[in-house]
Amino acid sequence: MELILWRHAEAVDGFPDQNRALTSKGQLYAERMAEFLTPRLPSDIRILVSPALRAQQTASALTRKFTTEPAINVHATAQDVLTVAGWPYEKHPALIVGHQPWLGEVAALLMTGTAHSWSVKKVQSGGSAVANVMVNFRLHCASSLHLSSFNFISRRF
Repeated sequence: MELILWRHAEAVDGFPDQNRALTSKGQLYAERMAEFLTPRLPSDIRILVSPALRAQQTASALTRKFTTEPAINVHATAQDVLTVAGWPYEKHPALIVGHQPWLGEVAALLMTGTAHSWSVKKVQSGGSAVANVMVNFRLHCASSLHLSSFNFISRRF
């Protein structure tokens, strides 16, 4: 199974957390990441998205049908995310659009067996913001439960 994790783009501060929208820069970065992702995504990918507004807006930039999954809200756990994705036995790949801290916890769980608090965040690099982060896991053989590949992709815009 292939599992892709995509952190939502930059959002405004505010309350309630669930209703925070993307900034204009966040919308632009989501569109650019979507342009990068679109030709690379398998045709049978399942796009599973947090119900939070900023995640919905990020996923909408793909202009593909996606499923809003209430279980992967801002308070989800790594195990919630893996359950929704069907890891590791689902036949079809999944793209999860969501949040910290659980994106980092999912990455840590898949790589180490423990849901550590790893940070998947937007960073400044050489004066340019790394707009979106995508982490891609591919399981080679479900019976062995070992990862065959891991890719960390960040796009500078």
